[in-house]
Amino acid sequence: MTFSEIVSTASSWVWGIPIIVLLIATGFYFSIRTRFLQVRYFKEMIQMLFQGKSSANGISSFQSFALALSGRVGTGNIAGVATAIALGGPGAVFWMWFIAFFGAGTAYVEASLGQIYKEEIDGHYRGGPAYYILKGLKNKYFAMAFALTTIISLGLLLPGVQSNAICDAFYNSFRMEKPITAGIIVFLLALVIFGGVKRLAKVAEYVTPFMAVGYVLVALVILAINHQHIPSMFALIFKSAFGLEPAMSGVVGAAISMGVKRGVFSNEAGQGTAPHAAAACDVPHPAKQGLVQAFSVYVDTLLVCSATALIILATGMYNVYDTVGNVVFRGGGLPLSETGYGPIFTQMAVDTSIPGLGSAFVSIALFFFAFTTIMSYYFQAESNVYFIFRKKRTAFYMINLLRVAVLFVTFFTAVNAMTLAWNMADIGVGIMAWLNLIALILLQKTALKTFSDFEEQFKSGIKKPVFHPDKLGIENADEWHTVNYPDKS
Repeated sequence: MTFSEIVSTASSWVWGIPIIVLLIATGFYFSIRTRFLQVRYFKEMIQMLFQGKSSANGISSFQSFALALSGRVGTGNIAGVATAIALGGPGAVFWMWFIAFFGAGTAYVEASLGQIYKEEIDGHYRGGPAYYILKGLKNKYFAMAFALTTIISLGLLLPGVQSNAICDAFYNSFRMEKPITAGIIVFLLALVIFGGVKRLAKVAEYVTPFMAVGYVLVALVILAINHQHIPSMFALIFKSAFGLEPAMSGVVGAAISMGVKRGVFSNEAGQGTAPHAAAACDVPHPAKQGLVQAFSVYVDTLLVCSATALIILATGMYNVYDTVGNVVFRGGGLPLSETGYGPIFTQMAVDTSIPGLGSAFVSIALFFFAFTTIMSYYFQAESNVYFIFRKKRTAFYMINLLRVAVLFVTFFTAVNAMTLAWNMADIGVGIMAWLNLIALILLQKTALKTFSDFEEQFKSGIKKPVFHPDKLGIENADEWHTVNYPDKS
């Protein structure tokens, strides 16, 4: 077997039926236990998004939201959605929505745990699954396993998917050679990641909302142009999801698998990445940031991913393939041999409605999406380097080594095969998800207790509930003893 075939086989093992069932079951369980907070607290999610300011040690709720969203909104929203439709048919879109709705419950739990067990390191709040595994489960080896997996996945495997997609898109639109595009990406990335957490948050705060809103607006214009196809398009999505569309009946299993896989890759609910950004925030109660991060899942999948899916389906610029590359359904897309599974699917779809401009727009949007995602990946990997190397001098050298490694991988993988990059990324995401979901299940009592505390205070009229871990019997939430928030607001 070639290395590419080995990676592909490993990816299929990691992303087998068990992880899909676990992701859905976990999201469903937490949604039930919180009585569907993603519905009941929807208005409050938006209000809390704009409350609070950054402090000496922490970033604001909105900056944390933007930093987490920059990790969620990336290549998966453009090339990933196109890939899901190509291999799973229109029904994959329904399963992306499905996993996003229930994933919001999982996103709340992991983000609130990230807040509960955060630490102040080198003047900034740090946290994430490795931190809550160590402090909440008191299992050093489990925590180290997640930290190492995260550094490898986010520092070495995932950046290549983002940079590769940017290079593909810019070549398709402007015939810009990949090494040139990759060099520009690495130069700009170096300026940001060598500037520290505050610079990362600042860039995300301004770039992420702008790019997401702009992309959705263009999608709405395309839907308006193709309005006559909207009813049949939604019917096709729902019928294909359950095998009721004859042409798609043979790819129902792939629709579920690709919908869940690409959905998780995009919105990251349960993957264990977003808690790093959530922990960096300065808030009076962990549940507040949990709700904000749950909302970011909606923005990622129900807005941005849906925008891509609806552009492709409304214009009919797609084909559907089985696992060996045979055409199951032929729409208006080019043959697989000419497009691969990259962003060109989306570029072609936009070009049909905005001739001459669509391809360039998608390339620019993808650049911002993917660039900020690489930026977010670095921040999350950095938090785990700090977790492993507690000595300040050692951490300094290892952080700089990580920065160089991220820049090298971003360039190297950008000019190589996309299929290999996706499979390697899937392995990293899948292993992280396995480890994180196990931790969430074991720590569910702490997360649910914290949510109940928030809800009791909120319903009693306290607009800004305050967290006191000792009153709830939560141990090792040491950072919360150093802050002094007012009990009423």
